[in-house]
Order: sequence, then C-alpha cells, then structure tokens
Amino acid sequence: MGKIYTALGLMSGTSMDGIDASIIKSDGNAECSIILDKYFEYKDEIHKKLINIRNKINKEDDLIAYSKDIQSLEREITLFHANIVNEIVNKSKVEFDLIGFHGQTIFHNPKKKITKQLGDGLLLSQMTKKLVVYDFRKNDLEKGGQGAPLAPIYHKMLAKIFKEKGKIKLPIIILNIGGIANITSINENYEMTGMDIGPGNCLIDKWIRTNSEKNFDKNGDIARLGKIDKYILEQAIDNFFFKDSAKKESLDINDFDITFAKGLSLEDGAATITELTADVLSKKLSEKKDIYVCGGGRNNYFLLDLIQRKIKNKIFQIDKLGVDGSFIESQAFGYLAIRSYLKLPISFPETTGCKDPCTGGKIVKNY
Repeated sequence: MGKIYTALGLMSGTSMDGIDASIIKSDGNAECSIILDKYFEYKDEIHKKLINIRNKINKEDDLIAYSKDIQSLEREITLFHANIVNEIVNKSKVEFDLIGFHGQTIFHNPKKKITKQLGDGLLLSQMTKKLVVYDFRKNDLEKGGQGAPLAPIYHKMLAKIFKEKGKIKLPIIILNIGGIANITSINENYEMTGMDIGPGNCLIDKWIRTNSEKNFDKNGDIARLGKIDKYILEQAIDNFFFKDSAKKESLDINDFDITFAKGLSLEDGAATITELTADVLSKKLSEKKDIYVCGGGRNNYFLLDLIQRKIKNKIFQIDKLGVDGSFIESQAFGYLAIRSYLKLPISFPETTGCKDPCTGGKIVKNY
C-alpha cells in the first residue's frame, strides 16, 4: 500500500442543477475510503445561465462567438465552487491534499478534439489555497481518445473492494445514468471495458423543461401516467443514429433532440421518450452480468422498470453495496485527481479508445 492522499472531488453533471462534492482517502490504486458526500444546489440564476449558454454552443465557432459570456460564467461558476470548498473546510474540519475539479461541461466534440468544461483551476487554487487538478479530458482527446468515460478506473477499484468484502460476484456491469449513460464492464480477472451507450436523462429532462415548469421527471412519475405512442416511437428508433454503433463514441447531449415527440402531451411525450431511452440502453446491456446502477437516473424508477423488462440480467441499486449512488462521479474525480498527481493513467484504450494508457488532469498551485 502506497501513501494515502486525501482529495476533494467536485462534479457537476449535464443536469446542471448543482455540484456533488466528495472527500475520499486513497493511495490512487486499490485503497479507498469515503469521508464525506454532500450536494450543493446551484442558485436558480446560475442554473438558467448554464442552460442558456449550453443551448447556444452547438459548434466550435460558438465557443468564440460567445467567448465573453463564457468567460463571465466561468468565473461565476469557479467562485461558486470556491465558496463550496471553503464551506466544506470550515464545517467538516477535514484536511485534504488536493481538489479534483471537473467543471461544468458545455461542449464536447471528440472528433475535433475539443471539450469545454467551465472552471478556472488557477482561480480556484487561489481562492481556496489548495492544489487543484482540472481539465481531465483534454490529454485523452489529444492521444486519440474520446475524452469519456473517465470513471471506469474508479469503478474497477470499487469492484475489487466489493468483491473482497463478499458483496458481489464478478463479472458485473456498473451503469451510470447521468445526462448521458455509460457502462463499465468488469470481468473475473478485473479487466474492464467502458463506453458511453446512449442518452440517459438528457432527452427526458429536455422534454420536461420544454413542456412544463419542472426540470426533470421525478421518479419517472410523469412518464408513468402517459401512453407510449408506438408509431412515433418506431420512427424514432429507426432514425436513431446510435442504435447499432459498436465502436467507442463519446456522446454530448447536443447529439440528441426531442423534435420527434412534438405534438404529444406532456405525459405521452415523457412516456415515449423514456421508452426510447430504455430501448437504446437495453441494447448495450444484453450480456448476462448483474448490473449496478448509479447516477441521478437511477431514481427514475419508470426508466429502470422499462430497461429491466427488456433484458435478462438483474438491475440493482449500487447503494445496496454501501455507497451513495448519487456521488460515485464526485468520488471518482477525487480519485482521478490523486492518480493525476501520482502520474498514473486515468484513461485506457478499453475505456476511451486512446492509443495507450493515458495520464490526465492539469495540476496547478496558485497561492
């Protein structure tokens, strides 16, 4: 066992509703303990600004066209993170060595090797007087990878711990349902593969935001009240570009739209879109392995019910293994920060498609 480091991981996902924060202790390899998990909701004004800027950024030229707005919002987002860090320091009294700062993704195009996460690592380091690791995805893109998913190496470490404690039997799949859904598959020899597999919450959330005052379909209750429009569904499935893709292809929420459901009621549209999401995801879950689900989408019980009906493997909440499924990614970025600091790889040919195991994360000290 190597030296144990303490890291604070900060993650804000594609729902753009707030920040997950986790403090972990780890050697960056096989040892890990979770010290704190806490959620901080964005102020309504920040949430609206984020949705607005993401809707404007549809191609790389938009990053230049809206650069002033992006810079202003990046500073606001970074200061919000800094306030969180200082609050955690004051309330938890836990000393940590470094911060894993994912930032807020507003654009991701692996084909052009461009990814943009709002977050100024230098400013965060200055404001918190801490070592900061950020910009995790860029190096992977430069080395031929998709820039995502990055959590599989953390999933692999968790699987080892769960297996050693007798909580699971290998092989397993860890399914993360965020805005985009991704999987990590781990076999009996702890060999892992990972990939994005389709939309998670993004289509459902967009439909709900566009057609109601709500931001998401809590528990899947709205969709459960609706009727699936089979004609529209079949057309959407036929036209769905990702349905047969076998190669690793990192996804962005801008890859998908909800126009196919136009004209449906709130409930029927939610039901039809949720069924489409379940159909796409189930096609990548056909292996006979137990599935442990994490991320915000694990709380959409209607979506999980639809997926379960389409596959033979059993779906379990990862929470049953003794971890909070809402904070797996923030824990992961604490872990990735430690690995980055130790110059250990965080992405792999079998997870992102990079040519060789790849280090990542820019390390800054600005105090």
